[in-house]
Amino acid sequence: MMIRRCDSINLDGTQKPLNEERGTYGHAQKMRASMTYAFGRLQGLGNMWWHESDVGGGVMVGNPSISTVSNVWPPESWIMIVNPSQDILFKLYHHNHLDENWAIQPYQPGERLNSHHWGGGRARRLLQAAYTIAFVCMLRFDEVLKIQVHDFGVFEKGVTLHLPFRKTHQNGDIKPFHLWAFPPHEAHICPVRALAAWLSESRIKSGYPETLLMNLQTSEQFLELFRNNLLDIGIDPAPYGTHSFRRGGCQYLHVERRWALRKICEWGGWSAEFSNLTIVKYLISSNDDPVEPREHFFNPDRPPTVKCPHCGRCCPCG
Repeated sequence: MMIRRCDSINLDGTQKPLNEERGTYGHAQKMRASMTYAFGRLQGLGNMWWHESDVGGGVMVGNPSISTVSNVWPPESWIMIVNPSQDILFKLYHHNHLDENWAIQPYQPGERLNSHHWGGGRARRLLQAAYTIAFVCMLRFDEVLKIQVHDFGVFEKGVTLHLPFRKTHQNGDIKPFHLWAFPPHEAHICPVRALAAWLSESRIKSGYPETLLMNLQTSEQFLELFRNNLLDIGIDPAPYGTHSFRRGGCQYLHVERRWALRKICEWGGWSAEFSNLTIVKYLISSNDDPVEPREHFFNPDRPPTVKCPHCGRCCPCG
């Protein structure tokens, strides 16, 4: 039953409509947890593996939902979560900036939103700010939702973001993100432009409960709007989750900006201790000197590096 709900193809081989609600891996996990509880606590079967009793005779004991068969499910880190590429964010940006979508319309009570008419200019400005921050800073969405206006500082050509909370830095020492304005051809992933558009329209000043993304209280609310936005441009939203931007941003920095692994770890606040990957230990060392200051990672005016005698490159953004 759950497999049929999650699949993109019907039993007769036809393709499911893009706007048809599909089951998620998270929902399947909840169903299994419920079965484990029902068998273990309500039926008194405990948390022992489902196996044949030592007495033999085909007598089975234990909890059926904790069997070796049920544990063929891949761990969460293996689940294929699709990452929004620059191309997808480019299409979302230009669709959201169409006059009929970007214009601020007067409030009309009684209209129920659906996948074809789910948000106006304010909602799309809010989403663009959320997309770009999560993508460029490689953030979990629960981290994005906690950002307040006073967490930003302004300098001549950009903003600094001081996160109030990070799952990987629960004792503080969270390094700020220095966000410079991107060139015009990358406006679709520019946090500075998106933040300016959202803040000028929302008129948010500071403090709770008016966080930066004040209309998004939960990751589930964001995910619903994001998937509706994907339907706008004809993309199946089912494979996308709240970690998609984090992964997509990482791939963008590595593949398109060609950042070194160490630089990506430094920017994202990730640990560089990959003790089980020998090649990474040669690439990244705790004794390495930083190639450039963190605040210049996105600075378009930073001085060029020394020209490479082998490939001829001298631009650090390459």
